[in-house]
Amino acid sequence: MLRSFFIYLSKAAWAQNIFTNWSLAWRTVSRFVAGTQLTDAIRVVKELNSRNINATLDHLGEHTSTPEEAQEATDHILATVDAIGESGVRANISIKLTQIGLGLDESVCAQNLERILARAKAHNTFVRIDMEDTPYTDKTLNLLYDMRAKGYLNTGTVLQSYLYRTEADTRRLVADGITIRMVKGAYQEPEDKAFPKKADVDANFDLLSKIMLDGELAAGTPRLSVDGRFPPIPAFGTHDEKRIAFAKQYAEKIGLPKDALEIQMLYGIRRDLQESLAQEGYPVRIYVPYGTHWYPYFMRRLAERPANLWFLISNFFRK
Repeated sequence: MLRSFFIYLSKAAWAQNIFTNWSLAWRTVSRFVAGTQLTDAIRVVKELNSRNINATLDHLGEHTSTPEEAQEATDHILATVDAIGESGVRANISIKLTQIGLGLDESVCAQNLERILARAKAHNTFVRIDMEDTPYTDKTLNLLYDMRAKGYLNTGTVLQSYLYRTEADTRRLVADGITIRMVKGAYQEPEDKAFPKKADVDANFDLLSKIMLDGELAAGTPRLSVDGRFPPIPAFGTHDEKRIAFAKQYAEKIGLPKDALEIQMLYGIRRDLQESLAQEGYPVRIYVPYGTHWYPYFMRRLAERPANLWFLISNFFRK
């Protein structure tokens, strides 16, 4: 119930207007968002790098409403790629295709995506194409394959373990050597498309982890790149210690070294676990969002983990 409520709020313009004009909002959100400017994000990445933690930068935004907005978003992303190259940080980028025009015109999105991939290729940087809700799943995967067919191998995507279809998608991508970030899922989906029970989502996450790790072994065990920008095939986007423990144990069982998988977490969540995994020698990558369009992102974080609501409430009453 609470999850559905926060997902609803993430799309509600009236709620966004109230929350973003709340004087204490940024104090709360800044735990989860690096800042509103690119310089803020690069500063955060440098601090993470100093602790042997890599990053993926995301200039926040989605569902642009005009080609001009999609072009503006693309320009911001290109600036992020340039900043990674110029600063030398151990980072790559994540993008949402609806931010660069997928909801408007697939050809517009494809043109913007190719510009981003070309610039990233020039800077030897990887681009993670985020997965959104199910109306965009096939479109996202089709564009991924179209770009790779054009020679842009510096890209991979995200799959969601709460969808019934994800086992088939995982097997396909792994067979083609495409790197995957596996997450549980942060959108509200109908029961004919997604597992309604958390236990089933978790069990599927473990099954998909095995498929990804077996695929890593079959592909000759590609490792995390020396510069920290290109991940191995399996990346696990979760703060769930049981899911992480399962992946670690299975990887050890089949003989994979630690740098043949990657644990990815969100900025500001489970810093203790981030540190301990890095100290164990596992590649850890933090998803670092920045920008002014932080409201939908923040509401989905509350939907994923309602315990974060208590952090919000405590800030409300803090003097």
